[in-house]
Order: sequence, then C-alpha cells, then structure tokens
Amino acid sequence: MGVGMANRMIEELAKIVGEDGVLSTPEDLAVYSYDGTFAEGTPQAVVLPKTTGQTSAVVKLAAEARIPLIPRGMGSGLAAGSVPISNEGIVVCFTRMNRILEIDTVNTTVRAEAGVITAILQSEVEKEGLFYPPDPSSIRHSTIGGNIACNAGGPRCLKYGVTGNYILGLTVVLSDGRILKTGGKPIKDVTGYNLTSLFASSEGTLGLITEALLRLVARPLHVKTALADFDSLANASRTVNAILAEGIVPATLELVDQTAIVCIEEAMHLGLATDVEAVLIIETDGSDESAVFREIEAVGRICRESGARTVKVADTEEERNGLWKARRSVGSSLARKAPNKLGEDITVPRSAIPAVVERLREISSQHGLPIAIFGHAGDGNLHPNILFDKRNPEQWAKVKLMMGEVFEAALSVGGTLSGEHGVGVLKRPYFEKALGPVSVDVQRRIKQSLDPLNILNPGKMFED
Repeated sequence: MGVGMANRMIEELAKIVGEDGVLSTPEDLAVYSYDGTFAEGTPQAVVLPKTTGQTSAVVKLAAEARIPLIPRGMGSGLAAGSVPISNEGIVVCFTRMNRILEIDTVNTTVRAEAGVITAILQSEVEKEGLFYPPDPSSIRHSTIGGNIACNAGGPRCLKYGVTGNYILGLTVVLSDGRILKTGGKPIKDVTGYNLTSLFASSEGTLGLITEALLRLVARPLHVKTALADFDSLANASRTVNAILAEGIVPATLELVDQTAIVCIEEAMHLGLATDVEAVLIIETDGSDESAVFREIEAVGRICRESGARTVKVADTEEERNGLWKARRSVGSSLARKAPNKLGEDITVPRSAIPAVVERLREISSQHGLPIAIFGHAGDGNLHPNILFDKRNPEQWAKVKLMMGEVFEAALSVGGTLSGEHGVGVLKRPYFEKALGPVSVDVQRRIKQSLDPLNILNPGKMFED
C-alpha cells in the first residue's frame, strides 16, 4: 500500500477499475515515479481505467476526498509533467485505454482512446491510404493522449503542423467527474468557444483526456530524403532559411550538430562523417514523383551553394530508414557522452537560428559543459541538450544556470520556452517571464474555473 493511502480508498478504487487496475505496492509505485527526465516523486496509488466511465468515477472519488490526480500515458514526457512531485496523489494511467475506435475513410478521421501508441495509430491509418503526420521522436512509445496534452510536434511539423492542428474533437473528464465532449467531424465549426484547442497543451491541468477525434490527410505517395554535411554549423543554420526563401517547404528540415553526430556514430556505426560541425536531414514528399524529385534536387543545390561539403540523397528505403534511425537515436546516443542530459526545446523565429545557435555554443564554452544542438530547424524548434553528471554538485549547479541562459537566449529574440515538450515542472519558474503577468493571470483563472479544488496535476505549469 502506498504511503498515506488508506485501505478503504484502495478498495473503492478497485471497485471501479477492478483489483488488477489498482497498483499500490512500493515496487509498482516506483515504476510510476518518474518520466523521461531526472525528476522523481512517488504516488500513493496508480489506477489504470479501461473506459471513460471508469475514469469519471475515479475523478469523482478523488474530488470527494480532495486527492490530487496525475494523468499519465507512457511516461515519455521531457518536462516532468506526469511526475507526482509532491509525493502524493493518484496517477491515472491510460495505457489500458488503447483502442482505435473508428477509421472513417470518407471523412478522413480517426477516433482513438488516449492510450493508443502514436506509431500504431499511424500504421493502422496508413493501411487505409491515409496519413497522420505528427511524429514526435518518442513516436514508438508515446501515446495520443500525452501528445495532445503537450501538443507534441516532431520533424514533420514544418510542412504538416503539430498535434493540435489535427484535433477535431475530444472526450474529457472534468475535475468534478463530468464528461465533456468537444468538436466533431464537420470541417467548419465556429459554434461557441474553441474548447477543443483549450485542452491541447493543457498538460492535464484542466481535464483528463480519454478519447480523441483526429483529422487525417492523404498519404504522400513519394518521398525523397537527403543528408547534407557542413564544415560550419553557422552555414548549416543559414541554409535552413535559404531553402525556405526559395519557396520550398520540405516535409522535414532537421539540424544535428557534431556532438550529437559523434555520439550517434559511436553507438550505431551508420557511416556518418564525424569531422563535420553539422548535418541537415531534409525530406520532401508528395503525390507527384517528379515534383518531389525536383524539390530534393533544388535542396541539394542550395545546400552546396551555402557551403555543404557533400549532399547525399537516399536511393533506397533502407538508406532513408538509416538516416531517420540516426536522427531518432540522438537522445539515447548522448548517454555515451555523459550519464545525464537536460533536453530542452526552445523555439525561435527562423531568422534568429544562426544567432541563437552561436549563443548556445557560447553558453557551453563559458560553463565548460557540452551542449548538443539538434532539432526541427525548419520551424525554429531547437533541442539544446546540456550533458552532465548529476552526481557532481558543481556540474548540477552549472546546469541550473545554463538552463536559464538557454531560455533567455530564446526569449531575447522573440522566441519561447517550448515548441512541443510543454512546461511541466522544469520550465515552471520561467513561465511568467515568457508570457507576461496578464497571460499567466488569465490562464490561472481558467484553471481555477475548471479545477477549483486544484486536484488535476497540481504544481505543473503554475507556481502554487
């Protein structure tokens, strides 16, 4: 039994979700005490509902007892958003709500429960010739509900947009247990406030998302992918804007710096050049094969004109998969450089990318800790990862200073704290500086209106 959670409460939860749907042993609780960050906090119990009705009943029980609820998918978050930081409350984990309820090929929509793995949903709709574009790096283990809660992005955001651009409707359990349904299949709907968008990016602080109706598009028939090596990170950064300035909008335009390249190559032996300062991974797609080919040829020309040492276009699907295997392995590969990393996702105007990249390198040099820089450069979403050893107090003190300087670098050019990871706990101290007191006050009022008892993911986003 979790610390402080009475046997009676465990029994009541078991009546709702079944005995196998309640976890309370120290060993079980430890599994739900962390996410993709180094933050930790142990819940008093974990419940795994199978339906929206069960979720509603759990929320009503918790509201009556004033017990905090912390929603969770697969725990892949990078802002400590699903960590029970106060060492209390009930984690509501949606991994058992993992059904795809409907694929509507006429209206090009999919209805899915919150616990569906993103890659599985993509695979299923592609069997019908349809396409769900959002593709976070955690695609193989993150859930649709978590993607919505953080408004997740990914490499394809440049052309296709983030998760929020594909949400047509939601089923949400409110803080008093009522079930709210928003949106629907009509393409145009401006009836009342846009409550669907309100819950995207809300990080579980306004309601518990249990189902989603998502928009699909036609699956692109042709794809071409290129890798460009640059001796200069500054030239690679400037090339991003050069490509877009010619009216080309690639599906993806990814930047990876030398620190990350070396770690990837040491881990995976993919044949990447490790003596370059940066690479760009660029992908074009569409229904017209000749148009896709012309675009990748133009991209190659621009890269060479902008200082690329070499440009290689993948000739086979195996080669293309190898390039994406490299990109999606950046995070895990960095463990070869240091045991811990603080992975951020600042977003800046594209015109400011070269200056911000240079500032990040200065911050690394000044404090003597590596910063690996990679990310979705096409939409200005950079992922500076500070590499360190948390067991070393001196390094940990430096990291906290560096984190503030990284955020300041973004804010100073009109950027923001997060493009896809959310605020959670780690960015909470910088929230008001990024948005201003009026915006934060308005958001607090919305939170108080929908969650007057402050039981939904308390301590996240806002300073309590």
